[in-house]
Amino acid sequence: MQFLVRWLIEWPQRVAHHLTWLAPLFARITVGWVFMWSGWGKLNNLAQVTDNFVAWGIPLPHILTPFVSGVEFFGGLFLLLGLFTRVSAGALGITMIVAIRAAKWGDVDSLETLLGFDEFEYLALFLWLAIAGPGVLSLDCVLQRRIRGTSSQSEADAR
Repeated sequence: MQFLVRWLIEWPQRVAHHLTWLAPLFARITVGWVFMWSGWGKLNNLAQVTDNFVAWGIPLPHILTPFVSGVEFFGGLFLLLGLFTRVSAGALGITMIVAIRAAKWGDVDSLETLLGFDEFEYLALFLWLAIAGPGVLSLDCVLQRRIRGTSSQSEADAR
């Protein structure tokens, strides 16, 4: 039993410890790329997207269409860069909740259907990024290190 625990739990855990930078980077690049281009497409076709918002019953479609399109474009761009990751992931997660409710809810007949939507999968990734953060290969991390270094230097100078 001890052998199985070491081989199936502890060894993979040790390997994963060396790759903690990879998961957030991979997730950010994947959803960042998708949403940057999705937002760009919507920004360049606002009339059609506004018509879709009207058909889905989204309130204030003439205001929310450019807003949501911008959230997708800039949120995706920020995720690619690892900048404002938690805020961007949170905002994009909210857009996925609204998308599921407005455009997909009528198709939900089971938990399996709901969990099978791309929007739900994106929501899961956004939730994970909002909680876990951007990882070490991100501008967020660079900015935090720079601020901490500046504040540590300022504290040392004040002494």
